[in-house]
Order: sequence, then structure tokens, then C-alpha cells
Amino acid sequence: MKKVLLLFMLTAFIISLSTVAFAAPIGQGKKILYVPIDNRPIILPQTVEVAEKLGYEVVVPPDEIIGTNLSIGDAETLWTWLNENAVGASAAVISTDSMLYGSLVASRQHNLTADQILNRAKKFVEFKQRFPNLPIYAFGTVMRTPRMGSNIGYEPEYYATYGTQIFRYTALRDKLEINGLTRRETKEFAGLEGTIPANDLEDWFGRRKKNYDVLKYFVDLAQDYTFEYFLVGCDDGAEYSQTHLEGRHLEEYAKPLGKARCQVLSGADELGVLMLSRAINRDIGKIPFVAVRYNVGTGRQTVPRYDSESISSSVDSEILAAGGFRVNPVDRANFVVVVNTNYDGKTLEANLPGNFTKPRKGTKPFVKMLMELTDKNYPVGIIDIAYANGADNALMDQLRINDLLFKIRAYSGWNTPSNSSGFLIGEGVLTPWMDDRDVDDLLLTRYLDDWVYQANVRRVVTDMLPKMPGKGSKGAIDEKMARVDDLTSEMATKFVAENIKLPSGYFIRNIRYTHPWNRMYEAGVSFDLVTENEDV
Repeated sequence: MKKVLLLFMLTAFIISLSTVAFAAPIGQGKKILYVPIDNRPIILPQTVEVAEKLGYEVVVPPDEIIGTNLSIGDAETLWTWLNENAVGASAAVISTDSMLYGSLVASRQHNLTADQILNRAKKFVEFKQRFPNLPIYAFGTVMRTPRMGSNIGYEPEYYATYGTQIFRYTALRDKLEINGLTRRETKEFAGLEGTIPANDLEDWFGRRKKNYDVLKYFVDLAQDYTFEYFLVGCDDGAEYSQTHLEGRHLEEYAKPLGKARCQVLSGADELGVLMLSRAINRDIGKIPFVAVRYNVGTGRQTVPRYDSESISSSVDSEILAAGGFRVNPVDRANFVVVVNTNYDGKTLEANLPGNFTKPRKGTKPFVKMLMELTDKNYPVGIIDIAYANGADNALMDQLRINDLLFKIRAYSGWNTPSNSSGFLIGEGVLTPWMDDRDVDDLLLTRYLDDWVYQANVRRVVTDMLPKMPGKGSKGAIDEKMARVDDLTSEMATKFVAENIKLPSGYFIRNIRYTHPWNRMYEAGVSFDLVTENEDV
């Protein structure tokens, strides 16, 4: 009898091991609808890839109706597509900017009336009535307030002339409400109001009011459960700005709803991956526990450039948005976030010449903390925001030297600090359910984008642009595109060979960069991660 029982237990154990080894991905056979704010690489393919690593089929609209830098997107056709593809979906993750205006860029330049916008917004109610069991995870944006008027093509034409003055004018309006103005600021405020053409101010504030009003309507839709969750991002804000002012007011309006149903936070480009992550965590019935550690110095109190709140506020909000819960002890966490900031709290620019590999104050203490966590096998992700718009070369060189590049589970350092933190959290809290190869694949995407391209190759290729034949510049590559793509790919391949040691048995092949928005600011990247047996 004992032998039979022992045999039975052994058989059960073997079966259980087989089940673990060959378990289907958690999302296999499930479909998620995803309407992005536009088609940039980080927004569309790189966000979709995160869910696909878990086996989900992520269904996105056809390329021709998604907004780009050259086309505004087709909001009416997006509604048709959404209704035609909703059957059988487990969740819908939807950019309200796309469904109202066509895309994020279009939201800044449209000439729609308030009634036209509201009529489109009401289609969410009709959609929910048609598909009552489909949870909708919606995300929208408070319009940005660029500091300067150099964003030609992405803002109204007059912003190129008066953008700096408009930014300062709204910053003073915001400060007036919060702290009041000094005598000098009051005089400056009056002077700016007289400098900016009234028609331009009327157009700019009028478009913003329409957007603000419809965001309030969407908060109401979260209240009545049309939306499972509504996430609002304040696009490219500042400590004082019109973006910050509207975000404050909207946050106050949404307060009775609670952060479990609606949040207002910094950033825009990370909203899609956060809502996708929340949808997946709810679908699989998981609440990720996340511990957070900050670098020495200003650390958690850092208010990064392009954001209007401390990084700790952004991180805490993003953890909640992704469906997670912040805990303090690392041994209670499913995922540990470590945040790389500068000792003095300043945010530098990654693609400027000063981004050296020489360690700064705070670099080695941060790496020491990271090593202590990885040595104990905690699943760690790095938010790298010492620099905006790219990786910290000093940190990355230390990761290389100490063989830490593939001992972590996630990394992000690609755009504004809140973009980086949001993407890291959205992706990172899902990595416990991914196998190591998929995790390494996602890490390589971020390294090739944030470190190799943004912090290194981009600047060198940009400096070479004037000597290339044909018309083109960093903001409009145009006739130089083929040469830029080739040169970027060649230089990146060399950088990878010299700096990135892959896990044993893996090789990277066919690294290729493209510039789908015809500018140097971002790039799409593809590659093949293969084993020796696959390397044919």
C-alpha cells in the first residue's frame, strides 16, 4: 500500500512539474482591444509587446486610421472599428483623445465645437450599453503647455511666436491661485496679457476648456461604471502652468470618486501601458505588491523636469493605476522598483554631451543598493530619471561592469521622467508571469532604445546630419532618411557588441532602427534574440 501511495505521489509530482514547465501563458486565448493615442513606437508596438509576452491577443485599429505626425487619425472610423471588434474581448483599453479628436496631436489643433466633442463622448455610453460585460479602461490627457514655441507642427501656428509668453502667462495664473503673486509678478502678468494677441489667447483657452469639460464628463462616466477606470495624464506639465492648473481642478472634481476608480497624474505617453497592465491584473485576479526604493540625496522628493509633482507622488499613483499596491518591506513585494535620481534633484538631458560614464555622486550607492537586492533574488526594475529623454550613461556603465544588465526584470529611461516611471511600472508588475527569455527580450528593447539610441547614437547621428546629402534636419529628416536609418543601425550594432553582454547562450542579430515620425526624437527598433541552435 505504501509503495502504491509513494508511486501515486511521485506521479502527481511529475505531472505538476510538467504542468509548470508547459503551462499556457496566462493570457492565451484572450483578446484585448487597444486604441492608442497615436502610432509612435513606444505607444503602439512596444506597449502591445508587453501584453503579447503574456499570451494575450492585442487587437489594434488599422494603421490608416491611427493618428501619426502627418495625419490626425479618423475618430469616426475608430468608433466603427471599436464596435465591430468588441465581441469576445476581455477588456478594452481606449485613448479618449483618439476617440474624440483622432490622436494626441490632433487634440491640440482641432476646430471641433463643444457639441461635436460631447456627442462623440456620449458614444462611450452607447458602446457600454451594447457590450455591458466588457470592462473599459479609458485614459485621456490634460493638454500640455510647452515652455517654448519651438514645437512647430504639434501646436497651433501662433504658438511658434507666442509660446514662451503663453507658458509664462499661464504659470503666473496658476501661481496666483496657489500662492499669490509678488508685485513684480503682478506687473509681469499684466504685461504678458497685453503682449499676446487676444484672438490667439481666446483660441488657445477655448480649445482647452472644451477638453477640460469633456474630461469632467468622463469622470462622471467612471462614477456610473461606464468606465471600469479612468486615468488622466497631465501632458508635459511644470510646477506652475495651465496644465498644472487644470489638473488640480480636475483632481478636485474627481476626489469623491476615489483613486480606486479615477486618478489624475503627470505624463501622457505611459497611460496606455498602465491601463493595459491594470486590465491584465484585473483579468487574472492579481494585485501586485510593489516596494519602492530611491537613490541617496533628494531622492523621493525630486520634482523632475517636465513634471509638476515629486517623483514619489508619480510612482505611487502609477502603482495604483496599474492595479498594484505599494508596500514597504521588500520581502512582501512581488516587484521592487528602484529609482535613479541625481543627488541634487536636478534632471539633466540625456542627449547632451555631459552624459558621461564617469560615476557621479549617488551612482555607486545606487548600484550597491541594486546589487544587494539582486543578490537576494528580488525581482527588481529600474526607473532611470537622472536624465530626461534617455539613459544615465554612468549608471548603465556600472550595470555593465557589475554584470547586472540581465539580473533585473525591467528598465525604463526613455522620455520624460513620469513617462519612464509609468512605463516601468506598467511593464514591470507583469514580469513575474513572464519567462526569462521574454523578460530579456523586453529589457533589450529598452536598452536599445533608451540607452543605445537616446543617450548615445542619436546625438552622434544628429551632429552628422548637416554633412549628409539631400534636404533634412533633426525635426524633419526627409531625404536623409535612408542614410540615417542605416547609420543608426550600424552604430548601434557596434555599441551593443562593445557594451551589452547577453545571458549565456543568447545572441542578438539584425538590429535595425527606423524613424517613423521623420524626426530624430524617437526611433523604432527591431532585433532577433536567438540561441545558438536558432542562429541560422
